[in-house]
Amino acid sequence: MVQRSSNAEVMSMDLSPKKPAKAYGSDGGAYYDWSPADLPMLGAASIGAAKLHLSAGGLALPSYSDSAKVAYVLQGAGACGLVLPEAAKEKVIPVKEGDALALPFGAVTWWHNAEGSSAELVVLFLGDTSKGHTPGRFTNFQLTGASGIFTGFSTEFVARAWDLDQDAAAKIVSTQPGSGVVKIAAGHKMPEPRAEDREGVVLNCLEAPLDVDIPGGGCVVVLNTANLPLVKEVGLGADLVRIGGRSMCSPGFSCDSAYQVTYIVRGGGRVQVVGIDGTRVLETRAEAGCLFIVPRFFVVSKIADDTGMEWFSIITTPNPIFSHLAGKTSVWKAISPAVLETAFNTTPEMEKLFRSKRLDSEIFFAPN
Repeated sequence: MVQRSSNAEVMSMDLSPKKPAKAYGSDGGAYYDWSPADLPMLGAASIGAAKLHLSAGGLALPSYSDSAKVAYVLQGAGACGLVLPEAAKEKVIPVKEGDALALPFGAVTWWHNAEGSSAELVVLFLGDTSKGHTPGRFTNFQLTGASGIFTGFSTEFVARAWDLDQDAAAKIVSTQPGSGVVKIAAGHKMPEPRAEDREGVVLNCLEAPLDVDIPGGGCVVVLNTANLPLVKEVGLGADLVRIGGRSMCSPGFSCDSAYQVTYIVRGGGRVQVVGIDGTRVLETRAEAGCLFIVPRFFVVSKIADDTGMEWFSIITTPNPIFSHLAGKTSVWKAISPAVLETAFNTTPEMEKLFRSKRLDSEIFFAPN
């Protein structure tokens, strides 16, 4: 059972956005992750976050993780090999920018950027580490390479498991000197991605129907059990939000005890988070490449810079529910006028003025 941090601990934590550090890499690419030592809310929320960068011809070797994840393709195009638990056949999924994939426990994956690619393939991973080895950090188990699982078994065990003689077993385990990420040999033919393998596994957030679309304000695509049933097994919801230049995202909070983990994809802007007793716990500028976490029930709002802002978030429930504190769907529009007058200690005239605003705006507010 995950031990939750106390109110005082959460209120004193550094919530400021952070960028990841390189964990390992080669000429084929690199793997970066966020550490709970640098971003304490990762450990408190039991959330892992990492990024994979693959150059042309790069291959992330087959591995599995101790955590269920959502993968989001930030840039480029390539292939993801996926073997789901108890599956008899590998899926070779063509992936491109905007794709979101739900990766449940036990899924074995590899990622590849084509040899002739003109751009890096960049994939973001966000997931629940509450059942993992290290709260706030993914532990990945490599199947091959210098740190592969079978380098730890004796040659006798490997030979028996794979029905090889001991010389062959020793050779096959030791011939891959790379670890985690390698570059394939020039001209080596990789399996062709199959479009049909995307079905039920991938949702492209840039092409999916919009769940919210406010002209001049912003738009949202929500990833949930309705449009990608596999997220039920992962236990996480996600969304892609894009707001226009100088637009505002309404102050709001997750009302089902979920944490919100946000990665800034493009642009930037100001972020404020308010916690217990009306204390502002974060006021900062977030820019592309940064990650931050909003604690449970804390209220967050964002205002984009002139160029706008785009972010991808996971929420630690497969069907998240948010409550907004401004706009026509806010709780203020539902509360009785007499209650508002007393709650704000104001006049009926001021209450009517307050209620008359934002009648046509939902969760995004275009600049005046």
